[in-house]
Amino acid sequence: MKLSENLSLAEMLKSRTASRLCISNSPDEEHVKNMKALAENIFQPLRDYFGVPIHIASGYRSESLNRAIGGAHRWVGGKYIATSQHCKGEAIDIDRDGQHAPNNAEIFNYIKDNLEFDQMIWEFGTQKNPEWVHVSYKRIAPNRGEILVAYKTGNGRTKYRKY
Repeated sequence: MKLSENLSLAEMLKSRTASRLCISNSPDEEHVKNMKALAENIFQPLRDYFGVPIHIASGYRSESLNRAIGGAHRWVGGKYIATSQHCKGEAIDIDRDGQHAPNNAEIFNYIKDNLEFDQMIWEFGTQKNPEWVHVSYKRIAPNRGEILVAYKTGNGRTKYRKY
């Protein structure tokens, strides 16, 4: 199934961790609708503008997969609740490093300057180029346009600050 001209559902579901650990990574109908909106409003405009394949390092994640990789979550009454937008089909992580232009910083800046998005994160890396770019898009709720930078603290915890 195609989510946009250059993005298939299979690409959004691909996960080495899910395969290795035999974890189901199957979305429901709402997740697929969200992924289609994400593909049409973020992925495809990037692909069309730059004219090169755009690598998705992480797309949709089931709650079990999110837990296995240590994705965003919280505990409520002793129950694990996945809070990552990946689990809703609303987020992708893009990584173009090691390839010809555009690099991750160019992807980040294009999205920032040209596309509507909910949240975008400059994920680690240097001040010149992130290791990857996390970007989300909400199909129903208003998109916040929030931009953050992820960094590690001295004890190895991930923190976020405004861009």
